[in-house]
Amino acid sequence: MMERKNSVRIQPQQSGQQLLDFISHRFTYRNREEWQAELAAHRFLLNDTEARGDIILAAGDRLVYLMDALVEPPVDSDYTVLHEDHDLLVINKPAPLPCHPGGRFFAHTLWALLKEEHGLNNPRLVNRLDRETSGIVLVAKNKVAARMCQEQFARHRVDKIYLVLVEGAFPDTPGPVEAVGWLGVDPDSAIRKKMRFYPTHNAAPPGAVEAGTGFRLISTAGNASLSLLEARPHTGRCHQIRASLLHLGFPVVGDKLYGVDEQLFLRFQEGCLSATDHALLRIPRQALHAAGLRFSHPTSGKELEFSAPLPPALQGLLEYQLKPTLRPKKMRRPR
Repeated sequence: MMERKNSVRIQPQQSGQQLLDFISHRFTYRNREEWQAELAAHRFLLNDTEARGDIILAAGDRLVYLMDALVEPPVDSDYTVLHEDHDLLVINKPAPLPCHPGGRFFAHTLWALLKEEHGLNNPRLVNRLDRETSGIVLVAKNKVAARMCQEQFARHRVDKIYLVLVEGAFPDTPGPVEAVGWLGVDPDSAIRKKMRFYPTHNAAPPGAVEAGTGFRLISTAGNASLSLLEARPHTGRCHQIRASLLHLGFPVVGDKLYGVDEQLFLRFQEGCLSATDHALLRIPRQALHAAGLRFSHPTSGKELEFSAPLPPALQGLLEYQLKPTLRPKKMRRPR
């Protein structure tokens, strides 16, 4: 099993300190007595040798902290490899599955699974999806491939398509409904990480960033209580699609944070969602799926295009509400 560990290289200005003094001042989430207990439990290595608290640190020393194993929440680890070559992996990620370690998740992440199952020392996830968002994740196997792919994303040379199921009857317009504006913190939310879409720069708070997404109706269902949309993000901001749809008045089905009520997120964090809450959400995950990706191979320059079908949870809801199987129209190459 993969170990959780944290390492630090001792800098010249930190040399001459006792190890216990160093970690007590550097890592204040434990007190001195707690760090003494961690040292007694043999959880520190100094230059690959078990460390004592009274040892004097020198510049260049490598200090490693071996952390306790986490009891991690369950995830869906059944990802699919859509493509693999010397430089790249293209993954169809299920939900719920975090991309990277964080919070309560370490081994139960796509990053850890790729390390263990594909022998990658450092999987570089070029695009990231939320834990409850499924679909295509591009993984670079080396620094050069990662840099070249990231440049394509930064220059808007990557074509991305999402499918999203929302509450309400979305308008059927000749062209896409464009949500172009600014994304910044939501001052009215009790949840610190929640963002808000602002249609004008003047209304946006300091630090807000430009965000744009085009939405197109595919179908409505349930007496127009649900709509299936195609979303084409023009920028790649965190929570961009979900916050934009909430601003437009069409919250994402199953979304606890940007859905019908953000209190669902707080109750979910506390593990106390009620039967009524589950009924409001309709499904256990947010109904957002990265369905298509088109880009140029970082080495050959060849155009690559991948698609990922709707996962069973979303397809099942659609079949119950809509009957026909729906697919996005063919992608257009970005200009």
